[in-house]
Amino acid sequence: MTHTTSEKLADVALGVAVTGAAFYVLKTPSLRRVAWRLAVVGLSRTLPAWFRREVSNAWEESGRDHPADPAISRRPA
Repeated sequence: MTHTTSEKLADVALGVAVTGAAFYVLKTPSLRRVAWRLAVVGLSRTLPAWFRREVSNAWEESGRDHPADPAISRRPA
């Protein structure tokens, strides 16, 4: 068996295992509730943090001063 063939076989085996586990979780009501709660918590906690980090990195890479900098936020009118 070649390396490529073994990788394909491993990918298929993992795909079948994941599909079977997903089916079992979706079929079992208590596991489905736990999976839903974990998905909601994961998205509500990690997505805003990721977005905040990406915006901060983009701002720093743009070369501008931070918006909380007094020189920017308190310009004379």
